[in-house]
Amino acid sequence: MHGLLRRLFAPRWQHPDPEVRLKALDQLDPQQPEQQLALKQLAQDNDSTIQLAALLALDDLTELVNALPKHHQDEAWFNAICQRLCGTQGHTDLQKRQAIVAELSEPRLLNAIALQGDNLNLRLTALEQLTDENDLVHQACHNGVAAVRHQAAQRIESEENLKKLLKEARRDRQVIRHAREKLTQLRNDAEWLAEQQAQREHLLAQLEQHARAPWEPLYGGRFRHLEREWQRLSHPPSVDQEQRFHQALLSCRKTLHHHETQEQARLQSIAHREEIERTRDQLLEGIEETLEGLTHAEQLTVQDIDSLRAQRQLLSQRWQSLSDQHPPGDTTQQRYSNALKRYEACMEAWQRWQAVSSDIETAIANQDNAAVAKYVKQCAWPKHLTPPALLTHAKALKVADDASKPSPAATLNALSADVDNFEHLLERGAFKSASRLYQRLKPSVEELTGEEAKPLKARVKQLSARLAELRDWRGFVAGPKREQLCASIEALADDHHMAEAALDRHHRQLVKEWKSLGDAAANREQSARFRAASDRIHERLASWREQLNQERDANLKGREALCEQLETLLDQPAEDADPDILREIRDKARHQWRHYSPVPRDQSETVGRRFGAIRHRLQALIDQRAEQIASQKRLLIEQAKRLLDDTEQPLAARITHTKQLQQQWRALGRAPKGEEQALWKAFRHTCDQLFAQRDAHKHEQAARQQQTLDQLQILIDEMDSWQPTQAKESAILDTYLNSISQLEPLPRNRRSDGMQRRLSGIIRAKRERLSRLEIAHTVQQWQTALPLINAHLAADQQALAGEQPHAIDAKEVLSEGLPTIFTEAHQQRNHARLTTSIPLSAEKHAELEDSLARLRVHLSLLALGSVKQRDEPLRLAIQVERLNEGINNERNRSDEIIDILASLMALGPMPDPLWRKEAEEFNHLFNHLARVPHP
Repeated sequence: MHGLLRRLFAPRWQHPDPEVRLKALDQLDPQQPEQQLALKQLAQDNDSTIQLAALLALDDLTELVNALPKHHQDEAWFNAICQRLCGTQGHTDLQKRQAIVAELSEPRLLNAIALQGDNLNLRLTALEQLTDENDLVHQACHNGVAAVRHQAAQRIESEENLKKLLKEARRDRQVIRHAREKLTQLRNDAEWLAEQQAQREHLLAQLEQHARAPWEPLYGGRFRHLEREWQRLSHPPSVDQEQRFHQALLSCRKTLHHHETQEQARLQSIAHREEIERTRDQLLEGIEETLEGLTHAEQLTVQDIDSLRAQRQLLSQRWQSLSDQHPPGDTTQQRYSNALKRYEACMEAWQRWQAVSSDIETAIANQDNAAVAKYVKQCAWPKHLTPPALLTHAKALKVADDASKPSPAATLNALSADVDNFEHLLERGAFKSASRLYQRLKPSVEELTGEEAKPLKARVKQLSARLAELRDWRGFVAGPKREQLCASIEALADDHHMAEAALDRHHRQLVKEWKSLGDAAANREQSARFRAASDRIHERLASWREQLNQERDANLKGREALCEQLETLLDQPAEDADPDILREIRDKARHQWRHYSPVPRDQSETVGRRFGAIRHRLQALIDQRAEQIASQKRLLIEQAKRLLDDTEQPLAARITHTKQLQQQWRALGRAPKGEEQALWKAFRHTCDQLFAQRDAHKHEQAARQQQTLDQLQILIDEMDSWQPTQAKESAILDTYLNSISQLEPLPRNRRSDGMQRRLSGIIRAKRERLSRLEIAHTVQQWQTALPLINAHLAADQQALAGEQPHAIDAKEVLSEGLPTIFTEAHQQRNHARLTTSIPLSAEKHAELEDSLARLRVHLSLLALGSVKQRDEPLRLAIQVERLNEGINNERNRSDEIIDILASLMALGPMPDPLWRKEAEEFNHLFNHLARVPHP
């Protein structure tokens, strides 16, 4: 009961029936607060129709727009929102509508607002929200506001939509022009992009080919040129192109780095070789100066011989080491051999002297002059070598052997010389020799008497004290030293952790120091200790030395095998051997030679000389092949110079031949050092001169082409400004065309293409105007001959009426005379009137009617380009005839019109009704053809 009462007494806008609620909604006033509240409740109704009506009654545009997504299929909602946003209904102000439109994303609604909006800004706002270019094309073609059309056209970017816009936009020329400009820009951009891509691909191909090529003198310059050309392109490369570019870049830089490394190594090798030569010269100069000094010294001493021997040992070691690195030249080797011969001669003389020196000393002490002479002769001391002091004294005694007993003064002088020698021996520290000489001098000095001998005795006494001091000092120093050396060698023998090489080195040093002590403070116990420890070390190093000897033998065999391989190569060298490969073989052989080290000392010098000779032969072969390459390169330079001087041969052929010469140059190896750069500079200078001629020719050709284009531009401008007024002015057009033909062939570039397109358009326009003028002139001649045509019609009517047919005289009818093109037609008309049977048969009448219609249709095709629907069959037949006639002979419009007019004049006898039926259409066509086009 309660629900029934509530339904009975509830307001009608709350009725369960939607139709009742809808009718009640129409009675609600949104100005009344209670009714406005009811409308707001109805705006939330489940029925979309009631909800829409409530929102429309409230004029709540915001809620309408917000609810649109739920009712996007409802046309009523869409139309209502569209009408209120466009301003045709509702009272929402413009700013609010514009703000709502700025938030919209529904394309259909935005299109409708852009087409129907009541304000320009509202339409532009809706247009801004559109993103689909198809919608923009629609707006640009069909919007009623020009500003909206232009704005929409400016936002279209794709080529397809621009073509569509160009095809459909018939209302706005600015839109068409904008679409055409954008299409042109797109095409230009596409061409530019394609050109950029093509240039990048071309540069990439060149760079990749350059990366695979070997190094040459122009390698770095070409690489930098290609890199600059790549950087100069403005369009960014693709990822694949960038990767390829960087890969080729790395390869080129690797080649350059490898060459720089090789060049640096070569320079270092040259510097090292020069350093070796300087060291050799210093070593040779040192031993030569020493040997030369022995010939000019006052006397030869043990110290001098020891110094010479040490210098010879150093020379031998350093010479072999330097020869392993770089063989000496012939002159240097000869100097070395001569120095060795002088050294050997000196050492042999010294060895002979050492063998007899003690005997000579004893003989002198015993005053046995005969023995002294014998030993001096046995010594056979060279004349160029300074003798020792004792030998000089012995020679002096030998000279005085046959003389009488010397005087006291001579004896005093001889003893004085011996004392000088004694003092010299003490200064040198030669204890043994000094002691022996003192024992010999002491009795002789003690036998001297007189005042003259006192200084000599005092001097001998003083020197004897020095001899005793030297004896004491040697014992004082040598004793602890010997004990130290014994302890050191025993410790060395007990050290089982030291490497064999270090053990051998320390052992040799200790033995050398022990021998240097001589007999000072010598005792058997220390000597036995030292010898036992040394033997223990020798036993320990026996296996290592055996292994070292085996290694030296293996290295010797390796060096000999290397020498055999190189000798085999040098015995049968290839005629076209590349000197670069030979240089590589030389360097590798030198590296292997150093690897096979050390070798046995007794065979080191022999195999070293063998390897040095091989190196000389290999270097000679390298120099020979390099000289052959230099000769070939000189021939290439001569060919390039002949090409430079050959003016009869075309420049393009000479440039091609020059490039072939450059390829041949790159295929050859390197010439000798120092000559390669000079040859390359000469060849490059000649090639540069040829290429300079090519560049000058290109510049000259470009200047001529520019001049030709300027002349063509002048002719085009003159043609464009010239406007023919008579048909006979076609000769002027022929004159222009002859002048243009003299400028051909034209260069192929964008300017030339544009000028040719403009020229074609101008020529087409001028020919069209001349053709129109010629047609107008022909029609004027027809109109001049109209009295004659009327006379023919009158005569035809008289003949058809039964009167006697007669011919018309053109001179009597026309005051100016009949035009030549109609003379034959006039005669044919008279002949037809005189020969046609009267009255006309139905077939003749139909034939005349058909011929007249065909002439009208044909003339309409030429004048208007179209015919009436009823004349379509005739048009097709005429078109077929025109095509058949045009296969063998192409005719222009003027000739066809002349033929039509002549046929029209010759057609007769013509009944007046038939003529009047077509006369008006003919007059209309004649008036159209007689119009002269405006300039």
